[in-house]
Amino acid sequence: MAFVVLGVLLIALKLGDIGPVAMWDWWWVLSPFAAALVWWAFADSSGLTKRREMDKLEDRKHERRRRNLEAMGIDREKQKSQEAAVRARHAAAQRVEGVRDAKRQHNEQVIKDSVFDSSSFDEARGGKPKPKV
Repeated sequence: MAFVVLGVLLIALKLGDIGPVAMWDWWWVLSPFAAALVWWAFADSSGLTKRREMDKLEDRKHERRRRNLEAMGIDREKQKSQEAAVRARHAAAQRVEGVRDAKRQHNEQVIKDSVFDSSSFDEARGGKPKPKV
């Protein structure tokens, strides 16, 4: 497309006798059109044009689908981000709860392994000492 625009501009300058283009030969002025033909032949033979056309159709399809889902009140991207946030909060809560549980078990073990057992507490309160087994 740029070659065609350049060719039209050069023709306008040549016909208007403007600037140095007025002195150029016609084959120099028309050469951007030849370059455009070569480019289009290359783009068509390499599949570039077809690929661009398919990408445009794919983009239109995705945009139409997004609009339809949004019109129905279904925003999939928003749902995905909300679900990810819920999963992250759940994982963080599990980590915190795991640390708390480990501390609880440690504290229980410290109490069980301490030199004080229930019989010594009963004696301190004035009860009978329980025989240790």
